[in-house]
Amino acid sequence: MSLRAVRAAYSARSAEYTSLFGSISSTHPADRDLVLSWAQGLSGEVIDAGCGPGQWTAFLHSTGVDVQGVDLVPEFIETAKRFCPEARFSVGSLQRLPAPDHSLAGILAWYSLIHTPPAGISRVLNEFARCLAPGGSLLLGFFDGPAGEQFPHAVTSAYFWSVEEMSGLLQEAGFSIVSRHSRVDPGVRPHAAIVAKRLLTPGRVG
Repeated sequence: MSLRAVRAAYSARSAEYTSLFGSISSTHPADRDLVLSWAQGLSGEVIDAGCGPGQWTAFLHSTGVDVQGVDLVPEFIETAKRFCPEARFSVGSLQRLPAPDHSLAGILAWYSLIHTPPAGISRVLNEFARCLAPGGSLLLGFFDGPAGEQFPHAVTSAYFWSVEEMSGLLQEAGFSIVSRHSRVDPGVRPHAAIVAKRLLTPGRVG
């Protein structure tokens, strides 16, 4: 699935997506607790990578986090700016975030990697490692399942990842695993999240 195809799919359904998921009230309370507890331990700039219509960016901004929302879909960024004009938003790709090397305290990637084909995951994780300062933190949310297995997401094709496989990929990209989380709710796909820390002396990631 190319970036262009993902952008086009979400652009076509941006209004529908925003009406369903564009408010923080549409998120699970356990997810809000996890994101908030993660963010409260950070000191410095944070990027909400793949921010969609900006609900998590606005939530973090309301708690005093220095956060910028970045998304591939221009319609989402336009909506986010209207809903939360006091926060910063920009159109951009997860493969090249608008941040200098080793400059960020944190990156939130909440279900924003689900459309990245397995062959492209390491490239994105390496980009996250590039942007994070040593000791910086990544919170990654995804659908838990057989690693790399494709499934028919409502907007466009997406991929499962197992917690173990994603943990291994993060370690290869220069992260240590801080905590793993999972949740199974009736009638929906299993959820997973990993908190990982950028190593102080990474291996192949500079």
